[in-house]
Amino acid sequence: MSKGEKENRSKPESGALHKLEPGGELGPIEDRNEYEQRLSSLPVEQKGFAEESTRIADLCQYFFQQKIDIPPSIVDRLGNVSKLPVPDRIRAMKDINRELMEYVNDVGEDPGIRQ
Repeated sequence: MSKGEKENRSKPESGALHKLEPGGELGPIEDRNEYEQRLSSLPVEQKGFAEESTRIADLCQYFFQQKIDIPPSIVDRLGNVSKLPVPDRIRAMKDINRELMEYVNDVGEDPGIRQ
């Protein structure tokens, strides 16, 4: 392999994946106000999906920070959500969010209660 081919291979391609990088068109948004502005500009169905996805992401981050395992049954259900039509997906995600909140409440703040 020539030196030029090696250089071309090591350089990241600016394609669809570049949009997902921080600062990219579809990358993570650190500013919650900017996020809310983008969210409000979405069509109703996409907005509902984005809101529920955000709630799940926030809860998952909380679980991670608190070192609480998400119940495997919920993880399995969340893994199957992508197979549903969008309206059913939104409903399923709302149910999962509700169950996660109930689980957090049941676990409580005292790590001695966890099983």
